[in-house]
Amino acid sequence: MECKDYTPFSSPSSSSSPTHLHSPSSFNPSPSLPPPLPVVLSPCAACKILRRRCVEKCVLAPYFPPTEPYKFTIAHRVFGASNIIKFLQELPESQRADAVSSMVYEANARIRDPVYGCAGAICHLQKQVSELQAQLAKAQAELVTSQCQQRNLIALICMEMTQSQEPILQQQVQMMDTTCFLDDSTWEPLWT
Repeated sequence: MECKDYTPFSSPSSSSSPTHLHSPSSFNPSPSLPPPLPVVLSPCAACKILRRRCVEKCVLAPYFPPTEPYKFTIAHRVFGASNIIKFLQELPESQRADAVSSMVYEANARIRDPVYGCAGAICHLQKQVSELQAQLAKAQAELVTSQCQQRNLIALICMEMTQSQEPILQQQVQMMDTTCFLDDSTWEPLWT
């Protein structure tokens, strides 16, 4: 068996004869881009997993891209492909992306917790919220208590300062009272 080399520069007239290479003088490669490769669209993850041909208007293609096959695998395991397709066909296109993300979330939760699914996760989160609210209320009560204690302490300090300054002020007033008057001997009566 002979192996023939394939070169993209063979002439169309020599298709039945062995491949001919063009000489450099007869071939003038253009400095532009190489010829475009044919675009190969891969099927969406859903069609790839279901091993079916992905049609142009596949309902699942926009929501299950070929780069994320785990999304469809999880949703398919819980809901089934036909139910997913029926559900998406019944919804308007503006709501389909949210519906798919909800289905994937629900499927994840159902696989993790087959009994409660999302309801178990919701109950757990509600319990956490109530515990955090109780902690917050306790912290706020402690904050109010410490603020009241601080105000009482400041009021007490102010009262002590005014009480400790009263004797000093009284001494200063007494000193001022005695120093501002002159001796009685220097006073002369106005009428004689």
